[in-house]
Amino acid sequence: MLVSKQNDVVTVPEILSLEDFMANPPEGMEWVDEQLVEKIGMTLKHSEIQGNIYFYWRSYINSNQQGGKVYTEVPCRTYKQGRRPDVAYLTPELVAQFGDVATLPQSFPLIAEIVSPTDLAEELFLKAQEYLQSGCEEVWLVFPESRLVFVITDNQVLGFKAGDVVSTQKVLLGFSVAVDELLP
Repeated sequence: MLVSKQNDVVTVPEILSLEDFMANPPEGMEWVDEQLVEKIGMTLKHSEIQGNIYFYWRSYINSNQQGGKVYTEVPCRTYKQGRRPDVAYLTPELVAQFGDVATLPQSFPLIAEIVSPTDLAEELFLKAQEYLQSGCEEVWLVFPESRLVFVITDNQVLGFKAGDVVSTQKVLLGFSVAVDELLP
């Protein structure tokens, strides 16, 4: 049993370790600092942006016959946590390697995290670093209210604002979309 931040009682499988989380990741939960944490703060705007990113990434891989898969809220393992990125892309090679595991045993190569009203910016940048240290090559941090997108790789941080065109840097090369298309 878990008590959420809204004091709701939620019944989840007994998860006592990162390995338990990897084997049976409960919906809407992450394994952070040795405990289950409910992902909260999803708003209609957050969900719409998540859908937009999924749509544009998926359309790009389909139209370019690039292969791979795009996911939302799918569990992965970082070097010390069990996470659920808002949107994630898995290359065809990694799809073939890992098949249909319950939890990807590393970070996805391309991840987008959408800032919720309850998120702290510092924590999101730390989460991006955690992903990058665990196999991720590129993280998009999307700030809906300020209409900003940061693209972070191991050696650079790029910022895009409303009116700009954001593009991938290391994964899904050639993909670009107007920031205004992602943000309602």
